[in-house]
Amino acid sequence: MTTTAPSVLFVCVHNAGRSQMAAAFLTHLGGTRVAVRSAGSAPADAVNPAVVEAMREVGIDISAETPKMLTARAVEASDVVITMGCGDACPYFPGKRYLDWTLDDPAGQGVGAVRPIRDSIEERIRGLLAELGIEVRA
Repeated sequence: MTTTAPSVLFVCVHNAGRSQMAAAFLTHLGGTRVAVRSAGSAPADAVNPAVVEAMREVGIDISAETPKMLTARAVEASDVVITMGCGDACPYFPGKRYLDWTLDDPAGQGVGAVRPIRDSIEERIRGLLAELGIEVRA
């Protein structure tokens, strides 16, 4: 019997901050035991530099990441869809688990304002991994 890794999609408007941090934490802490995607309903041109710096502070480099467009295919291919302020732009498919994480938007903020958002996302990711029965990678 083969077990398929659960697939999680993080969605925010610009895919330049919150969803990028969440995807990076889930990849970092879950490793290959979870498939990770992130996207935005109106993607920015680049990941927020303050977000890149805040993640670098905790040893995760997301400087090579680029914002991606949200597609129905990405939602359909995911087991869990976590929205972070995309409103009604996220397509709904029956049978998917949808969560909405209310988090401040790091857009236009400095690293000092991004740190608490980053830390809240990490805490939520650790909780999600526990719910999925996936041990946090050391």
